[in-house]
Amino acid sequence: MFDEFLKSEAASGVLLMAMTVLALLLANSPLAAAYFGILHAYAGGLSILHWINDGLMALFFLLVGLEIKRELTGGELSSWSLRALPGLAALGGMVAPAAFYIAINRHAPEVLHGWAIPTATDIAFSLGVLALLGSRAPTSLKIFLTALAIIDDLFAVLIIALFYGNGLSWMFLGLAAATAAVLMLLSRLRVAALWPYLLLGAALWFFVLKSGIHATIAGVILAFVMPRQGQGASPSARLEHGLHKWVAFGIVPLFAFANAGVALAGMGLGTLLQPITLGVMAGLFLGKQAGVLGAVWLGVRFGLGRLPPNTSWLSLYGVSLLCGIGFTISLFISALAFAGAGAQDAAKLGVLVGSLVSGVTGWLVLRLAAARQARIA
Repeated sequence: MFDEFLKSEAASGVLLMAMTVLALLLANSPLAAAYFGILHAYAGGLSILHWINDGLMALFFLLVGLEIKRELTGGELSSWSLRALPGLAALGGMVAPAAFYIAINRHAPEVLHGWAIPTATDIAFSLGVLALLGSRAPTSLKIFLTALAIIDDLFAVLIIALFYGNGLSWMFLGLAAATAAVLMLLSRLRVAALWPYLLLGAALWFFVLKSGIHATIAGVILAFVMPRQGQGASPSARLEHGLHKWVAFGIVPLFAFANAGVALAGMGLGTLLQPITLGVMAGLFLGKQAGVLGAVWLGVRFGLGRLPPNTSWLSLYGVSLLCGIGFTISLFISALAFAGAGAQDAAKLGVLVGSLVSGVTGWLVLRLAAARQARIA
């Protein structure tokens, strides 16, 4: 099942790249007005862009929650010894990028709200780049990157829930809590049918949407209250299996298509040096590698974990660079952090450039590490 997960994530990463390029081309072509017009057209009280970001992405976070729960209960994160090193790496990879962003934007308090943008790692993109090395990348390195990215997703969910809410409604929060309590009761009673969870999950999404907490958090709540026993029998396992390809090959590429379109007209070198853009780029490229590799070194130095088998410090450095591919959740947080199109575009440009530089550099370092390992063998 893990090999199947890796293959689908890597393939999803390739599709993600294609949709990103398509979005950039459309946003900078004669079709730009139609592209942006469709995204901002309204249907059912929300714009198409909001339906994608608040609605479909709730399914993305539902899948993220299910994957985190699977790994915590019986997978690569099922014991503290397995969680320690990737957990430390994910923590370092959250703190250091935020510190870089804050340091660069310390004189502009109005944009400090974007501190979380460079803290995320895109699992599909990063595994997609690692997959380009084929068998030269040891499975242990792929497992380490996957575990790190999954814990990173958990941190991202907590950040969104705690820092990117909007004017809380206690009535709807109460309704959301009551719905979650009913879902927990169904789980305790071992209800095996999927439809009660999905029906109540839809109600939970609506209540969370109206509560002021970002609606996608409903997906994570639903994931964690659903029962999971074994790999194929439980509602949780069946839902994860059913969702995976729809999310990997439909929802996430559609999200990229809707959010990666940045109009580049009038942008130059000076644009890259804007505090928001520079803060995001530095956070992703410099902060991620410093935070991840530094945390791994400290973990090994103080006996909290060991390097994955068949890996070297150079290959771990390559992985720390790949962690700078923020993309999906970084773009998502950009939209939450900034309301104005100018600030959003500056942040998105930082995400695109920072992720590109991190991905290319990480691939080059990993190729060098693989070549060195082959010579030693």
